[in-house]
Amino acid sequence: MAIRSVRYIWASALGTLALLAGLGLVAGLVAGVEAALAVLVGALLLLGWHHLRNLQSLALWTREPIGTPVPRAFGMWGFVFADLARRSRLAYDMRERLSASLERFREASQAMPDGVLYLSAHDVIEWVNHRAEQHFGLDHATDLGVPVTNLVRQPEFARYLASGHYAEPLVMASARRGGLTLLVQVIPFGEEQKMVVSRDITQLEKLETMRRDFVANVSHELRTPLTVVSGFLETLLDGWNDYSREDIERFLKLAHDQSSRMQHLIEDLLTLSALETGAPAPAEERVDVAGLLREVHQQTDLLSAGRHEVTLQIDGDGVLLGSQKELHSAFANLASNAVRYTPEGGKVRLIWRRDGQGGEFAVEDTGIGIAAEHLPRLTERFYRVDLGRSRETGGTGLGLAIVKHILTRHQAELQVESALGKGSRFSARFPNARLAVG
Repeated sequence: MAIRSVRYIWASALGTLALLAGLGLVAGLVAGVEAALAVLVGALLLLGWHHLRNLQSLALWTREPIGTPVPRAFGMWGFVFADLARRSRLAYDMRERLSASLERFREASQAMPDGVLYLSAHDVIEWVNHRAEQHFGLDHATDLGVPVTNLVRQPEFARYLASGHYAEPLVMASARRGGLTLLVQVIPFGEEQKMVVSRDITQLEKLETMRRDFVANVSHELRTPLTVVSGFLETLLDGWNDYSREDIERFLKLAHDQSSRMQHLIEDLLTLSALETGAPAPAEERVDVAGLLREVHQQTDLLSAGRHEVTLQIDGDGVLLGSQKELHSAFANLASNAVRYTPEGGKVRLIWRRDGQGGEFAVEDTGIGIAAEHLPRLTERFYRVDLGRSRETGGTGLGLAIVKHILTRHQAELQVESALGKGSRFSARFPNARLAVG
């Protein structure tokens, strides 16, 4: 197409020259040489004016906005303008496609869960997405064109950016947002440009801290009874005949108590692990509330061994929809805690009542109570208000964590009211959706 246009332009130009030569020859034959020269000069002037006018139109068109139609002309200029119009349309279409691609890229970058910063060769901010604005405390409306280290004034970030060694990411705390931990990775590209990718790893850091604490707590909890059991066994092996039967029986009983404690701890750990990892809930059952509470009351009375006044109050029975085994575990944990932390002669009340909002199982005691600062952390694994007393009473430190997870699986809520020296009240609130008529 382009070759044909060029050929046509040359043919048109040669045709124009041939026409001028013919006009001059005719004028010379008819009117003489002077008339022929006059005709040629006039034709050349007219041709020059035609070219100049089209050149002017071309010059004015180049100053118009992109997309302005190309001027119209005839002859060779018509073909020139037609080729320019075609190229202009191709360039405009390509520009539109590139603009649309760039817009899609920006939209995708804005939708990313990670922060993205584009930096120039001198670490000046060229572009930033919304997530990076949140991570670094930036504003794209005012911070573009500003060196990033003028705004993110953290020495570790500045050193990492200037080091040129980006194989390993940088873990840093955000100076603009308290409690936010970022994983920052620099990726060089283009002509000494950099892309800074940031990711919020606050939750991962918390989980890692919880994992470390969990391993340390489990190791500590198991080490103590293992040490006791091992110590008694070594004592008996080294001098069996040096101790009376009564001493040997006492040592073995203490060792048995510690091994039972380890067994309970492992059982609680397995239960809690199944609950926390989202194991499928057991098949839903129709649990008779009155029957369940009478069973829990009987077990609590046996655990108390007559040292407390344990009572059961049921105001409106019915049916709870859920797992009999899990609900029994949750209710029994709350009741046994009340017995453990209530001095001899105290009272423990197990209460069930229904109202317009649903049902509530509560355990009230006249025990030692809990200070207000401890209440938010009671359901943490291995958290103990009184470490020594908990171990004396055989607690594993996992009971309330198990209760919380079980209640969550049953759309219930654990509420705690307590004061030092005035006792405690632990209640589990169940929504109407979990209750049915017996």
